Amino acid sequence: MKKNSKAFTLLEVLISIALLGFVMAVLYKSLDMVRYSNQHLYSYLQKSTKTIKAINTIYLDILKSDGNLTITQDDFTRLCIEETRNSLYNLSSAKVCYVVLKDKNRLVRVEGNDYNLPKTSDNKVEIDEVMELLTLFNIQRNKDKILVMIDTKLTEPISFMIQGIIKPKRAKKKKKKNSKKKITTKKQPTKKSFENDSKNGMF
Repeated sequence: MKKNSKAFTLLEVLISIALLGFVMAVLYKSLDMVRYSNQHLYSYLQKSTKTIKAINTIYLDILKSDGNLTITQDDFTRLCIEETRNSLYNLSSAKVCYVVLKDKNRLVRVEGNDYNLPKTSDNKVEIDEVMELLTLFNIQRNKDKILVMIDTKLTEPISFMIQGIIKPKRAKKKKKKNSKKKITTKKQPTKKSFENDSKNGMF
């Protein structure tokens, strides 16, 4: 008895190819969506990591400061910390200023020693970009409390408060005591007072 060998017909092959093409198209679209999702997630994580790092740096700069903060109110607040132990460049103590540049509203951190703004060529400082596309950078001080408010087009609004930042007390200038003693001179009696005294029997 001969066994009948079964084979695919042309129609079945065409149907299989069509189904395979449909499945491949669905898989490709799914992979494309996953790739886009991963890119979006990576970009978000990168931005959030940069934001967290920036917030942490600002927080530590203020927390480790001597309390001598200069806050300049403008369209954007400018913050200068005269002395902080939080240095990104291994300085024992550093002066740190946060300035918002008009170029893309970038917030930059300026670190150095004994410099003034605007910076001159003589001042050696390190400048790092902290954030960009800022819509709000505001700092308020109330006694020992510092409130920081930041908002950008890329992230949600951020605000945090630091307590226990005490302003340094200004040393009172001691008044110099005059070592010179006052010399008192006795007035010589006039003729009239001499005559009156002689009449009264004092001489």
